[in-house]
Amino acid sequence: MSAEHEYQSQLVWEGNLGDGTSTYQGYGRQWRVQIDGKPDFVGTADPTFRGERDKYNPEELLIVSLSSCHMLTYLALCAQSRICVMSYSDEASGVMKTTPDGGGRFESVTLRPKVRIADESKQALATELHEKAQSFCFIASSVNFPVRHAPVVTVKG
Repeated sequence: MSAEHEYQSQLVWEGNLGDGTSTYQGYGRQWRVQIDGKPDFVGTADPTFRGERDKYNPEELLIVSLSSCHMLTYLALCAQSRICVMSYSDEASGVMKTTPDGGGRFESVTLRPKVRIADESKQALATELHEKAQSFCFIASSVNFPVRHAPVVTVKG
């Protein structure tokens, strides 16, 4: 049985420095996300595109979305398979290429999950579940570039 889920947010540009977008250099790239019942979230453009280094940018958030979706899917699969995950971290990275005309696109994202489990006899299955998580992750299923995995699964102790 399929189900439809709807998500909403409000994005507000906060970069009008007085003259709007009258020049490319003359406006700020800061924006704020507002979602009912949650704290506001402030972002900007990548510093390459005149954004601020101390704020998150959409490119980073895309990588975080893929990484966190994979983790949450993977943890659910482990719980269903009776694999006790003791710790999980990921050092994800992405490659985006721009074109001379100002366009661009992500070429790939690589997730590098480091997982520690409790039971050595489940290590092979814990490693295999990363591929299954890839196919079940809603975000990874929605992008048109490869999301690669380089997992490392170790055993507690």
